[in-house]
Amino acid sequence: MRRACVVAALAAAVAGCGSPPADLFVVERTGSVPGADLRMLVSDGSVVCNDGPRLDISSSQLLEARSIETDLAEITQADIPPADPVIFGFSVRSESGTLRFADVTRRPPVIPRLVRLVRDLARNVCGLER
Repeated sequence: MRRACVVAALAAAVAGCGSPPADLFVVERTGSVPGADLRMLVSDGSVVCNDGPRLDISSSQLLEARSIETDLAEITQADIPPADPVIFGFSVRSESGTLRFADVTRRPPVIPRLVRLVRDLARNVCGLER
């Protein structure tokens, strides 16, 4: 019986090894400046920009992405006053729902952290201008 349990546990572990990483959130950015439009999928350990290749992210970027995902679950669209974007408009979709906000919106502290991470990943991992 014990051997059967060990074999089952190993089979389950091996089955998970080839699985793609879990998605944390998707950000869509629009704007009035060149290079503003962006679609970014942030997963557990990687990022995809504009349907490009899956690229690895650093441990610190991953930790920040996970923290942002957790903090996004604590806010709703009602926490973000409506405003028209001056330069950028954002939509972020996670397991907890979708939030839309503009670059000038007074907003919960997680939103500027998300914007900084998106810019960091876009420029330093995906090689985009913005």
